[in-house]
Amino acid sequence: MAFKRVFIVGAGAVGSCYGALLSGKNDVTLIGRQPHVDAINSGGLVVDGDLKGRFHLNAATSVSDIPANSLVLLTTKAQAAAKACEALRPALKGDTVLLALQNGLGIKGLIEGAVAGKARVARGLVLMAAEFLEPGKVTYWKGPTIIEATETGERIRALFEESGLDAEVAPDILTREWDKMVINCVVNPLSTILRVRDREVAAPALRGIRRAIIGECASVAAAEGVHLDDGLAAGIDRRIRSYENYSSMYQDVMKGNDTEIGFLNARIVELGGRHGIRAPVNEALAGMIRFMEAKK
Repeated sequence: MAFKRVFIVGAGAVGSCYGALLSGKNDVTLIGRQPHVDAINSGGLVVDGDLKGRFHLNAATSVSDIPANSLVLLTTKAQAAAKACEALRPALKGDTVLLALQNGLGIKGLIEGAVAGKARVARGLVLMAAEFLEPGKVTYWKGPTIIEATETGERIRALFEESGLDAEVAPDILTREWDKMVINCVVNPLSTILRVRDREVAAPALRGIRRAIIGECASVAAAEGVHLDDGLAAGIDRRIRSYENYSSMYQDVMKGNDTEIGFLNARIVELGGRHGIRAPVNEALAGMIRFMEAKK
């Protein structure tokens, strides 16, 4: 059964790209900050990169009514997700589906707690990339969305693919979540501290640091019952060489916004501590990012 409406809450760079792609065949409303909303409502959303065009779709700063059989894409930063869901809660209905697309671990449980049973929650992982250029303008690099393999996940996958979005359902969503977590722990803090595009984090000079981050993450994952692929380090090196964007963490620091470090490297340190596993490299990176946040 198709969804009647699509709402994208936290429509910054990534959320706006989802909105542009989904708007061709769906009734989409972006929920974002006032300057971005005003620019979209007055002149449309301009997208560059792997998708080019000007897209005219609805935009607002909040949502007070969500019709029956609606899909809500939650694309806020991880640290803002629970608060956003609490604001949404009065408008949610029993058949509302909320797709949680944040970075980090334990996101689905966090969102389920915030909506308090008033919506069905599905987990998704974003492997596309985007940059927010200015209000009303974003850049998009295509990539798949990984969705947990449930009946609801299959409905979302079908909607995405009908709209030209690459999507797949994954029965091993927890392993995939960890895989993305490790990539984020490598790319986000290093690109931010060094102030470079993501691809530059693959430099040979940084190989030892990348391996140390990955090794600590893999040890913690194993203690949590998730065994990552032995070739993960080589695979990460291969993937990030093609990443042309600035990471979301770099963009946040440049704008003076809080980052997701508490859900990434600092989370590895926290989980490691529960199992008596030290993660000094992740701890150092988290400390440096928090220092940068405090300088805003």
